Amino acid sequence: MSVVPSSLLPASAVPVFRGRIGRDEHSGHYAVPHRYRLHVAPSDPGCLSIALTHGLLGLDDTLPLTVLPATPDTPDGGYAALRPLYEASAHLYDGPAAAPVLSDGWTGRIVSTHVPDILRDLALRFRGEGPELLPEEHRDDIEAIADLCERSVNRAAQRAGELGLDGDAAHRDPLDVLFAALGSLERRLARHPYVLGEAPTAADVHVWVTLVQLDTVHRWHLDATAMDRVAGYASLWAYARRMAARPEFARRLDIDAVIRRHRAHCRGREAAGAAIRLVDWPTVTTP
Repeated sequence: MSVVPSSLLPASAVPVFRGRIGRDEHSGHYAVPHRYRLHVAPSDPGCLSIALTHGLLGLDDTLPLTVLPATPDTPDGGYAALRPLYEASAHLYDGPAAAPVLSDGWTGRIVSTHVPDILRDLALRFRGEGPELLPEEHRDDIEAIADLCERSVNRAAQRAGELGLDGDAAHRDPLDVLFAALGSLERRLARHPYVLGEAPTAADVHVWVTLVQLDTVHRWHLDATAMDRVAGYASLWAYARRMAARPEFARRLDIDAVIRRHRAHCRGREAAGAAIRLVDWPTVTTP
């Protein structure tokens, strides 16, 4: 396992633990039922991706999942329940005990806090009875779609909102990036029920969580013209609604918690696009 020590990070940063789950007992960490536990706060998009993957793979009986409150419960922005894990895993740790965490019940320590690694290990090492989320023939496509979602949707929408609120005409550039990315996804979903074809993959996790963020977080800072255009991708939003009706997708989604988390972190002003809501997301979650 690799970890960046807290002493080498800014005071507000959290060290990243990057242990991996191997193929067998020679790997140190290997997949054993009930050995590990996931700790997530699904109001965070990375945690929501992990919880969604956990649900799609049907891992309730083999890999327990603890759902943490939407709002951290310690002054430093962490969770009291996770502090023993951080303190056992990093010498003299004094930073926030943040989610997500994949912990090892045998050692009482953290295996990983790195979202991409956790997602990959869930799909490859803890598959359970669920679909094959990382089929070999689609892994490059899945990686490309994950990058598209992060760079060309999430970051572009955030940047467009920041520039638009500042009155800077340059906000058209990130909007162009955003619309190009949404158009690419629209063309895929106009042809197939899922992002990469006839069955769900990890690409659907990335895309659906990104759409949740776009409609519940980024719309607060986009103007009405931009949100009208975002709403025009009919196949994309029909897909978002269709997936939201599935228990595996909706189970851990708490829109009120997502919005509370956004408001707790955001200092930007509300824009006209905030009034345009595209999906009637589920409001009831199950434990």
